[in-house]
Amino acid sequence: MPNDSQRLARAVARLNRRLRQERQTDLTPTQLSVLASIRILGSPTPSAVAAHERVQPPSMARTIGCLVDAGLVLREPHPTDGRQVLVSVSDKGEDVLAEERARRDEWLSHRLAELTADDRAVLRKAADLLEGLASA
Repeated sequence: MPNDSQRLARAVARLNRRLRQERQTDLTPTQLSVLASIRILGSPTPSAVAAHERVQPPSMARTIGCLVDAGLVLREPHPTDGRQVLVSVSDKGEDVLAEERARRDEWLSHRLAELTADDRAVLRKAADLLEGLASA
């Protein structure tokens, strides 16, 4: 019999996998995550994105390079440190994020509508707790 941590990990993984199935982009899950992180962070350095994503800077540089090549991310010189660059989401990148978010949210909204009001309240509280776990 799985313990609570195993059940939670399995449920989160299954929901994540199901949400990824709603994607209709050619981006990898990592590229989509990095694109969203850049949007959340504003105009970060690639090192800041790597720290946020908890990956090594060289692999982040490759991912950001792919996103730049696809026209989804823009690079610009750092205003005070000539050794660094800042990255930001382009208009095309914003469109991709919006489309993917809308598709995912539509699927999830339909599924949530099938639940009782009490079950939706439990999931709202669980979402807060999961956010805290993920940021630790």
